[in-house]
Amino acid sequence: MVRYASAALATNSEKRSCSRHPPASRARGEYLRTHFKNMREVAAALTGLKLTKAYSYLGDVAERKQIVPFRRFAGGIGRASQAKQFKTTRGRWPEKSVRFILRLLKNAESNADAKSLALEDLYIKNIVVQQAPKTRRRTYRAHGRINPYQGHPCHIEIILGSTDEEVERAKDKDALTTSSFSGLNRRQVARRRIEAARSS
Repeated sequence: MVRYASAALATNSEKRSCSRHPPASRARGEYLRTHFKNMREVAAALTGLKLTKAYSYLGDVAERKQIVPFRRFAGGIGRASQAKQFKTTRGRWPEKSVRFILRLLKNAESNADAKSLALEDLYIKNIVVQQAPKTRRRTYRAHGRINPYQGHPCHIEIILGSTDEEVERAKDKDALTTSSFSGLNRRQVARRRIEAARSS
């Protein structure tokens, strides 16, 4: 069995006292017969959204009221005016990918319900889409030739997290950063912090 690519993000629900890793739920689909490239763009559009907002967004995409922006795999993708809200010009409405990811989101939500997490606080912490082995078939062409006719399935893993309480930043740390690190680049700031940690 393949491990989750983001196993560190999805911790056990019994360890919910740990503040660094709030409780999470997971769902995974393997060898799903939907295009990897389309699914990657859908996953990129959904990552970070609250679960309720993701459901409404996917419903709008299915009805072509909103669009999925295509950024990485955008060769030959047509332009659409709905993509303006995502600060890009190209996008599509991948129906099959939306169907598959809706099923996985509902599965992850059920897992969160079984772990007794608050469903209204869930958000999509991470979605990883990986290429599965291509399915090989053949198609017959003119003059007795044969061409490969491949499918491009994918593995998908979804991690839902519950929104954790925001902790107020320490004021003495703010004073330290503004006073002693002004005028330094990032590498110098990192070196100063390491030296301060070693000395304390």
